[in-house]
Amino acid sequence: MKDFSIAMALADFVPVIFFAVAAVILQRDLYNKMSKGAFALFAAGTIDVIFAGALKALYKLLYAAHICDFEPLSTMFFPVQSIGFMLAGVGVLAVLCHKQKETRAYAAVPPLFTGTFIFVALMVAGLGLTDVGLCVMSAKLKKHLLIALFAVSFVCSLGMGYLSSKDFAEAAMNWIAEGVNIVGQGTFLAGTVLLHRAGLSSLELESGKA
Repeated sequence: MKDFSIAMALADFVPVIFFAVAAVILQRDLYNKMSKGAFALFAAGTIDVIFAGALKALYKLLYAAHICDFEPLSTMFFPVQSIGFMLAGVGVLAVLCHKQKETRAYAAVPPLFTGTFIFVALMVAGLGLTDVGLCVMSAKLKKHLLIALFAVSFVCSLGMGYLSSKDFAEAAMNWIAEGVNIVGQGTFLAGTVLLHRAGLSSLELESGKA
């Protein structure tokens, strides 16, 4: 039995809301700088992450309220979120490097693979690309202090990746993860809002729009 409470489940929605607000701001500011392909990747990735987090929080709420143990909402979280971060990261990389090319389809991952390393790698790579891209934009706007906010967000996200390998049956571990996640998404939102106020929407990037 998992030691979830309704308060814990509701707290799980906080970082999701933080990330959702930051994602909308970034989508609006970066829309005119991205090709259709790059924006599609970034938008799809961020929306993917939002829904993954919201469904995981909903799972905890349903469990804590003794409505049901909807296990698929929990098990899908890690792979879906990881793929979302990777898509968003590739979109940010594309707008910085102007690599707006079609990519060939790859073979499907073997269905019996049960490890989580590939999802951790995707999440770290996607987060890294996104945060590095935002740091570059911060530097171009001469807002170097914002780099620290995105760095803290990235470190907290790495911490969430580490914590995901732990046993979440106990309430203490869940609350630790909640705290780390709230700090991580809170600093991401703060950095995004400040970057927006600094003029991200009007920033001229070399890549421009394809």
